Amino acid sequence: MARYTGPRTKRSRRARQLLDENKAKYFDRRPYPPGQHGRGRIRESQYQIQLREKQKLRFMYGVLEKQFRKYYRNAVKKSGITGTNLLVILESRLDNVVYRAGLASTRPQARQLVNHGHFLVNGKKVDIPSYEVRAGDVVTVKERSSEILPIQHAIDTVGRTVPEWLDVQPDKRIITVTQLPSREQIDTDIKEQLIIELYSK
Repeated sequence: MARYTGPRTKRSRRARQLLDENKAKYFDRRPYPPGQHGRGRIRESQYQIQLREKQKLRFMYGVLEKQFRKYYRNAVKKSGITGTNLLVILESRLDNVVYRAGLASTRPQARQLVNHGHFLVNGKKVDIPSYEVRAGDVVTVKERSSEILPIQHAIDTVGRTVPEWLDVQPDKRIITVTQLPSREQIDTDIKEQLIIELYSK
């Protein structure tokens, strides 16, 4: 599967928002868009604003366009507000749950740890980062993987606040999904209505 392998700070600069907290110092040096016209004042169309919001959300969660469209179609089919449904689907990804629980320093690292089969969901090995967890699911680290350096380092150094919809026991390497998140519990700085307007055209 294709994935972005270029400079992550460049994507944050293009989005005009920090998308990777580990790259904060580089973003702060040059918070304007890349390119020779980055510092200039450019009139933006409504389409450009909507597109940038969609790209920001895609880059945050490391999702490709085809998969993102699938998430949008699923969000439309569900009852409730489509934008909120879309964010809940993205938050429910297994790699994001591992990241939110503080067992990985970044989402790309969480994705790799899941891909390498270090996690179990309800006692069964799951190595698909896009696997959607449900309320009541219990995510655990495999016994052989509980002391690997990336997970131990993340637990020791990451001071991330665990969201209310997760119950985490870091010493036992256990994450319990108590419920699916509400919009108020998702701290992602995204105007999801702009994305819905973009796809509704």
